[in-house]
Amino acid sequence: MLDANLKGQLKAYMANITQPIELVASLDEGAKSRELEGLLNEIAELSDKVSLVLAGHDKRKPSFMIRRAGTDIAVTFAGIPMGHEFTSLVLALLQVGGHPSKAAQDVIDQIKDLDGDFTFETYFSLSCQNCPDVVQALNLMSVLNPRIRHVAIDGALFKEEVDARQVMAVPTVFLNGEPFASGRMELEQIVAKIDSDAADRAAEKIRKQNPFEVLIVGGGPAGAASAIYAARKGIRTGIAAERFGGQVLDTMDIENFISVSRTEGPKLASALEAHVKDYDVEIMNLQKAAKLVPAKTEGGYHEVVLENGASLKGRTVILSTGARWRQMGVPGEEEYRNKGVAYCPHCDGPLFKDKRVAVIGGGNSGVEAAIDLAGIVAHVTLIEFDSQLRADAVLQRKLASLPNVRIITSAMTTKVEGDGARVTGLSYKDRNHGTAHDIELEGIFVQIGLVPNTEWLKDAVALSPHGEIEIDARGETSQPGIFAAGDCTTVPYKQIVIAMGAGSTAALSAFDYLIRLPASAETAEAA
Repeated sequence: MLDANLKGQLKAYMANITQPIELVASLDEGAKSRELEGLLNEIAELSDKVSLVLAGHDKRKPSFMIRRAGTDIAVTFAGIPMGHEFTSLVLALLQVGGHPSKAAQDVIDQIKDLDGDFTFETYFSLSCQNCPDVVQALNLMSVLNPRIRHVAIDGALFKEEVDARQVMAVPTVFLNGEPFASGRMELEQIVAKIDSDAADRAAEKIRKQNPFEVLIVGGGPAGAASAIYAARKGIRTGIAAERFGGQVLDTMDIENFISVSRTEGPKLASALEAHVKDYDVEIMNLQKAAKLVPAKTEGGYHEVVLENGASLKGRTVILSTGARWRQMGVPGEEEYRNKGVAYCPHCDGPLFKDKRVAVIGGGNSGVEAAIDLAGIVAHVTLIEFDSQLRADAVLQRKLASLPNVRIITSAMTTKVEGDGARVTGLSYKDRNHGTAHDIELEGIFVQIGLVPNTEWLKDAVALSPHGEIEIDARGETSQPGIFAAGDCTTVPYKQIVIAMGAGSTAALSAFDYLIRLPASAETAEAA
């Protein structure tokens, strides 16, 4: 399964294994079991510290456990972790084999101190770019704490189990047999979710922070660029983010980032965070802003109140909170979210193999989603509100050539139908004739654009009718000393490279604002 180049890379990584490990395989007579056995044999041949044991008794077949010899330290994969999960496999081999994690030491200590018995099960798909973060986080936790167990399950190989547990989105995590969480999560988020005191400790740590010269809210491309440019000026810089990387983490392929022919969202987000950490920037992740209180006097401190009750102050503030997927806002959508209503065709598409789905939206993202899904599902119905599709002509031609796609224009989705457990259909209204129609299906993929994350800024800065922060060419908002950048602003094009440039502009403008403050303002206390 591994080509010569991949084998060479893996062998180099496995040189970091310091303790013997066993690959304990549970196999049957199926083709996938033979495929897994071949992969495990190839891995075992690359290191004298790795041995293969074909005597596993796991109920899921094919599956295998990576176990530190003579101990209970182990992680388990049910399936063949290739595709996006190959990195998870490599890290599991290294960490079970004694190679230290790069996680922050305080987080490692927190995991080791967790009290209780935790058995996690994560359902993933090989095409999901968000799944590896969850799989790798839980694998690491099971290596660090002997009372934590984790098995990562390829939903495509265990369809009966997926259907029985009503898994309709990935990653989906169960804890001790009960639903725990769905969607992308970072290590710190998972730990905080099971450590009841974590939020209070984080809030207390934030309360002790001194005011910043530049305080950035949001950790996407705009926020990261702002932090780097501000820190390079030698001024005290902090960045508070609900999740570092932002919307980029949910992006599959990136092919228009200048000088990089192709990359993936999570990989770019990781590079952004690493670059910010090269500088003296205080990063406060997993912190959601709830309110902005502008300074009452020139040069005074602006205050950002966080959802956990703590607050941060900055002489200047850069708002870069980005945007999120726009919802349809119809009855049943929220009720059946992750129960058939989905927003990421790359992640969740494989769970709808041979089923009927709809895509809502006829722009580029909607048509691309329909094209991708057409190769997996039984049938795709694309529903567009406008009288015609808005996607690029080349995408429309490709879509029209697919035999299992139906296109409905001038249609307004009115309701998501379900049986209480999962989606069973949707209703729409013909905008030309006013007639109502129903479609029986099992999945709905919503692709109707983005909405800015600015609800918390109402009455603090001027917003456009669409909720975007109004800025000028320098990134200045309606409030002196408060700047904004990226997809949450009135900038006309929502692109990664544009957000980075806007973030850099905002940071330079903030620095220019600071150096032009009168001496009396520089020493002003926050009101």
